[in-house]
Amino acid sequence: MDTTFSAELFEWRGPAPFYWLPLTPDACDYVRANAAAASYGWGAIPVCVRIGGTEWETSLLPRDGGYVLPVRKDVRRQERFGAGDAVTVALRVAPRGGRAANGTGPTM
Repeated sequence: MDTTFSAELFEWRGPAPFYWLPLTPDACDYVRANAAAASYGWGAIPVCVRIGGTEWETSLLPRDGGYVLPVRKDVRRQERFGAGDAVTVALRVAPRGGRAANGTGPTM
């Protein structure tokens, strides 16, 4: 992984509940420096992520001048954390060529 950060998980309620981790300023700087090789539009940045022993691919979304990381329910359950908990994340921007249409790609 290329960067690590810790952040507090928050819930945003829309049509369904979504849980997010805001990236720290240092992590946002890392993403911005590598975004051109990875972005596929709308400001979304594909990334490989690890929390605890769980690794997956997803995309960061822009928010308030930074980025937020969506955290799936199965990850929250497996790693046993919820809204308000501080979580440590390892993250790597995933270049466009490394991902297939189904979200699979090279391992971390």
